[in-house]
Amino acid sequence: MKPENEGSLFKRTSIRYMIFVYFTVTALAASIFIGLSLYSRMSKQMSDTMQEENQILIDQLNRSVDVWLRGIMKLSDTTYYGIVKNTDLRNESVNKEMTLLYDNNKDNVENIALFSRDGELLEAVPATRLKTGADPAAEPWFEAALKKTENLHFSVPHVQRVFDAGENQYRWVISAARAVEITEGSSTEQGVLLIDIRYDSLEQLFDGITLGNGGYVYLLGADGELIYHPQSQLIYSGLEDENLEAAAEYRDGIHQEEYKGKGRAVTVKTVGYTGWKIVGAAALGGASLNALKTRILIVFIVAFVVFILAVINAYISTRITTPIEKLERSVNGIEAGNLETEVYVGGSYEIRHLGTSIRNMTTQIRHLMDDIVAEHESKRKNEFDVLQSQINPHFLYNTLDIIVWMIENEKQADAVKVVTALARFFRISLSRGKSIIPVRDELEHVRNYLMIQHMRFKNRFTYEIEADEDVMELASVKLILQPLVENAVYHGMEFMDGDGEIRIRVYRDGEDLYMKVSDNGLGMTKEQVKGMFTDKPHVKSGSGSGIGVRNVNERIRLYFGQEYGLSIESELDEGTVVTIHMRAVPYAETAEGEKIHVK
Repeated sequence: MKPENEGSLFKRTSIRYMIFVYFTVTALAASIFIGLSLYSRMSKQMSDTMQEENQILIDQLNRSVDVWLRGIMKLSDTTYYGIVKNTDLRNESVNKEMTLLYDNNKDNVENIALFSRDGELLEAVPATRLKTGADPAAEPWFEAALKKTENLHFSVPHVQRVFDAGENQYRWVISAARAVEITEGSSTEQGVLLIDIRYDSLEQLFDGITLGNGGYVYLLGADGELIYHPQSQLIYSGLEDENLEAAAEYRDGIHQEEYKGKGRAVTVKTVGYTGWKIVGAAALGGASLNALKTRILIVFIVAFVVFILAVINAYISTRITTPIEKLERSVNGIEAGNLETEVYVGGSYEIRHLGTSIRNMTTQIRHLMDDIVAEHESKRKNEFDVLQSQINPHFLYNTLDIIVWMIENEKQADAVKVVTALARFFRISLSRGKSIIPVRDELEHVRNYLMIQHMRFKNRFTYEIEADEDVMELASVKLILQPLVENAVYHGMEFMDGDGEIRIRVYRDGEDLYMKVSDNGLGMTKEQVKGMFTDKPHVKSGSGSGIGVRNVNERIRLYFGQEYGLSIESELDEGTVVTIHMRAVPYAETAEGEKIHVK
C-alpha cells in the first residue's frame, strides 16, 4: 500500500510546489557555488587589472607622444638656432639648409616656412608660394606665436590653407609656430617660424590602441579642444559626441563618470610641455583577465555549472512543462475552432484536473453549438414557411376578378389559361413542403406568375425567360425568383405607361449557378439598394407577397453559404439587374430536396 500512497501523493502534488522546490534548490545551489567561487575572488581583481592595464597603456602612449613632440621641438630649434638666427637674410638664403632639414623629416613634416612680422613669406619648403588671397598674419597660429614669443605653439588639427601645394592642398596638419628674430642687414625684427606637421603622423601613434572592455583613447588640447579621436569625423559632423568638457577639467589620474546612462572609468595623463591630455575611457564592470590559470579556472567552473544546470533543468522541463505544452496544443486546436480536438489529460494533479475540465467544457460547447445551429436553421425555415403561407390575398383576389371578367366577356380560353397558371403557381408554391426544387420548377413557377400579371396589366410590360438546358435539373431554393419579379412589376414599372421589359436569364458558369432578373424600370439610388438588404425582411409592401429581397438573400446563404446570395445593380431611369448566385448542385444529389450538399 505504501508505494500506491506515494504515487497518489505525487499525483496530487501541485505544479506550484514542484516548480518552487526544484527551481529554488537549483538556483540556490548555483548561486552559492558561483558566488563563493567567482565573485569574491575575481570581482575586484578584474577591476584593478583593467585599470592597471589601461594606466600602463596610457603611460606608454604618453611617452610616445612626448617623443613625437620633442622631435618637432628639436626640429624647430635646429631650424631657428642653426639656420635662421645667425643668417642675414638680405645677403644670404636659408632655403638650401631648410630643404635639407625638410628632406630628413619629410615623413612627418608637410611645410617649413619663415614669415615676417607682417605675414610676408620669406622662405618656404617645399611650397614656393602662398594661395591667392591667403593672409598668414590672420591665422591663429601666427597670432599665438607673436602673442607669447617665448613659447612654441601647437595648433589644433586643421586643413592647410596657406600654401599652394598642388595635389596636397587639403592635407590635415598641426601647425607648430614660434616667434623668431630675423636679421636683415643691420636691423633685426620679429618673424614667425612655421612647421606644419602631418596629422597622420600623430594618428599613427594612436592607431590600433584600445583599452580593455571596449575602451578607447583620445587626445585633447590645452584648452579642451579635440585633437584626436577614433571617431573624430562622426563627432565633427554631429553624429556622435564625447564628454569633452568634463575630460578637460579632470586632473591626471583615474576618474569615474556617468556618460550616456552608463558608468565608465576615465584615465587622464598630461603630455608635458604642451598641456595636451591623453584621455582613456572604458566601461566599468568588466575587464580582460591577465592570468591564464584564472581564465582556465573560470571556464571550467562556468562549463561545469552550465552542464549541471542543463541536466537539472532538462529533467524539470520534461517533468513539468511537457504536460502543459500538450494541453496548450489541445487548447490551441479548440481555439482555432476545431471542437473535435482530443484534449490531453496528464501531468500533475492540477494539469490533469484542468485537462478534464476543458474536455468536459468542449463537449458541452459542441452540444450547445449543435443545438443553437439546429434551432436557428429550424427557426429560419419555419419563418419562411409562415411567410410562404401568407401569400398576399390581393394577388389571389385580383386574379379571380380577372377570371370572372373573362368569363363574363366570353373569353373562356383566356380564363382557362389564367386558372391553369394559377393552379400551377400554387402547386409549385406548395411543392409538398419541400424547400429545394429543380430550376425547371422554379422557372415554371415564375412563368405562371408572369403570365397572370401580364394578363392583369395588358400592354404594360413584356417578359422573356431564357435558360440553358443544362441548368434545368440543378437545385434551387424555392420561391426566389417570384419576389424579385414582383418588385420589378410593382415598383420598377409603377409609373410606366408601357414598353416595360422584364427578362430572366439562367446560366451556369463552372461550379456556379446564376439567375439574372433585369427590368428597364425606374431604377434605384445606391441608398435604396443598400436598404433592400438592411431593412426588416418581413415587412410587406402594399401589393407584394411579403417575401422580400433580404429574405431571399438570407435563405440562399442559409442553404449554400455566406459567399453566395444576391447582388443588385441599379441606376435611376435606367433599370435594375438583380443577380442570384448559387452553387451548381444537381437536384438528384440533394437529400430528398431538403439539404444541399456543398463540397
